[in-house]
Amino acid sequence: MSATPEDDDDDSTGDSGARGLGELVLYRTEDGRDQFQLRVEQGSVWMTQAEIAALFDTTKQNVSLHLKTIFADNELSEGAVVKQSLTTAADGKNYKTSLYNLKVILAVGYRVRSPRGAQLSISTLIQVTP
Repeated sequence: MSATPEDDDDDSTGDSGARGLGELVLYRTEDGRDQFQLRVEQGSVWMTQAEIAALFDTTKQNVSLHLKTIFADNELSEGAVVKQSLTTAADGKNYKTSLYNLKVILAVGYRVRSPRGAQLSISTLIQVTP
C-alpha cells in the first residue's frame, strides 16, 4: 500500500462550512485496484460512510449498521470521533455530511471482515497522519 500527499487542501468541503479540511492524501490499495483521497486534519484521517464502504469493499448500509453498534456499545464516543461538514453537490446545493475519524474507520474495518479489510494495515493509515 502506498500513500502519496496531494498538493492542495480540499476547499470543496469545510468543517461546518467554515474552512477546508486540511491535506488530501492519495491512498492506494495493495492490489492497486482502487485509490482513495483521504482527508487529513487534526492528526487523523477523516472519511464519509460512502468512502469507508468503498475502502472496505462493502455497502454503505453495512457501514451504517456497524457504526450504530459501535456507538450503542459505547466503544467510541460519537462526539469525539464524528464531525459535520458541508459539501457542495453537482446541483450546487450544500449538504451536511458526517465525517468519521481513523478510530471509527479501523473499528468498522475490524467488523467488516472482508478481504479488503484484511488487506488494510493499521500502520498504512497511521503513516498518512501527521
